[in-house]
Amino acid sequence: MKTGNQPLAMHLAPRCLAKGKRNGKPCQAPAMENGRCRLHGGKSPGPPTGNQNALKHGLHAKLAMTQRHRINQLVKESRALLREMNKR
Repeated sequence: MKTGNQPLAMHLAPRCLAKGKRNGKPCQAPAMENGRCRLHGGKSPGPPTGNQNALKHGLHAKLAMTQRHRINQLVKESRALLREMNKR
């Protein structure tokens, strides 16, 4: 509640800085942690860092990439060896 000349807590919140399409002015709605309001930044600023439940797949995981690289190397070496054996 407002007592005297003191503003309410919601009036002191940081403001959304998303710019409008029509006028280019900032939104100015109360912002969330990500600096955008609920309309411009979504309800969630994203998963916390290190959240294992947010992983969708391991396609680009460092271990998977190194394994695929090694397999590709073995395939190339095998093909080269087969070509060498066929020449004899």
